[in-house]
Amino acid sequence: MMRRHSFRLMTFFLAVALLLAVPMQAAADSRLIVRVKPILFIDTTTVINSACRLVGCTVLYGLDGTLKQLFLVSVPDILNVNIVRSLLSLVSGVVAVELDEPVHTEGAQDDSSDAPPALLDKDPVSYYGATVRGGYVRQPAFGILGLQEAHDKYNATGKGITVAVIDTGVDGTHPVLSSVVVPGYDFTRNRDGGNERDDVNQSTMTVLDQSHPGWVNQSTMAVLDQSTMAVLDGPPYSAFGHGTIVAGIIHLAAPKAKIMPLKAFKADGSGVTSDVLRAIYKATQNGAKVINMSFSFDAPSKELENAINYATGKGVIAVASTGNDGKKVNVYPAAYSTVMGVASTTNWDTLSDFSNYGTSVAWIAAPGEAVISTYPMGTYAAAWGTSFSTPFAAGAAALLAETASSINNNQAADSEGTGVWFSYDVAKGRLDVPAAIRAWRKAVGLP
Repeated sequence: MMRRHSFRLMTFFLAVALLLAVPMQAAADSRLIVRVKPILFIDTTTVINSACRLVGCTVLYGLDGTLKQLFLVSVPDILNVNIVRSLLSLVSGVVAVELDEPVHTEGAQDDSSDAPPALLDKDPVSYYGATVRGGYVRQPAFGILGLQEAHDKYNATGKGITVAVIDTGVDGTHPVLSSVVVPGYDFTRNRDGGNERDDVNQSTMTVLDQSHPGWVNQSTMAVLDQSTMAVLDGPPYSAFGHGTIVAGIIHLAAPKAKIMPLKAFKADGSGVTSDVLRAIYKATQNGAKVINMSFSFDAPSKELENAINYATGKGVIAVASTGNDGKKVNVYPAAYSTVMGVASTTNWDTLSDFSNYGTSVAWIAAPGEAVISTYPMGTYAAAWGTSFSTPFAAGAAALLAETASSINNNQAADSEGTGVWFSYDVAKGRLDVPAAIRAWRKAVGLP
């Protein structure tokens, strides 16, 4: 009798929903993230399919890999997504429902008109099996963070550790990165890969005959070779190269760590919650020890928090950027207690004007201005933003994990927190990599 009553109640709600439904958007269907649990002997796939048949949605695919508890569903534009969301939450077996929200990578505006000297330092240098530009290893951040001491004195290179880069992709053909990039995935196209060069072709690039670097978006400038520069035309490519820059910074800090490209963002820097979730679960289930997240949400997402808690519960170290609004504000995932939030500093150990701050979001800080790194097509870029201070902390985490792979997220955060104090606006100060290594070695009983 109770089951029949529940069915009638659901039918009533559905009828009301259909009568009141109004289109929520004209261009495309809305999407919901739905968490389910098995009911008696009914598996989760059957539960979500039955729920969608009842309320009018369509199951697209799972989001949590082998766990099979989290699904993405599509709601036709003719239905009111908020009513469908409410109805789904009443279905037996459905635990939680949230909107698939947009998210963007983090860049920052630089007001200078000149290229930093390190970007113009073209003298070749050998760096862990690759020939790199001198400015890449002679840039100020390399010395500020003590990376030479970390590599030489402690023989810390990140060997045997995989760092997942959830970003716009990584150009794995770059000569500096080709030996360390492992197979990844492109969530924007639902296929193996993760190379952001797939976002462009020759017709989308304008090569100008100049000898100076060109601005490619608000936060980066790139030099394609000694005599030309490339400018990607317009907003659709405003974040092109973002992931390759991030990967190059990780490689600078941890030159033998493997880099797993997980492309969850398009060339314009846009992404959605569902792709970020898929990337976190995939990274965790495919052996990543560190996850770099140079992006942020303005509001918390329960499923994002669930995914990160799952990852850190498996021993993964989660690192994220604090954002570039220049405000004391919480952004996510950096503000979650299980994430190491990273703010940006100048080369003089002051907080960058663009960096978000506050002890609830910024655990540590690292240089994030005029950072020299790899850029697609075998080139280099200078970049500004918390996006580019964050991979220094991720690379440092790989060095710690190499020392003792048992390290967990909290231990890594504590070790990296033994840095250089510079402001009450950051919980633990500016990252000092040798100090972090010493703290972790002491914790595990090493000299």
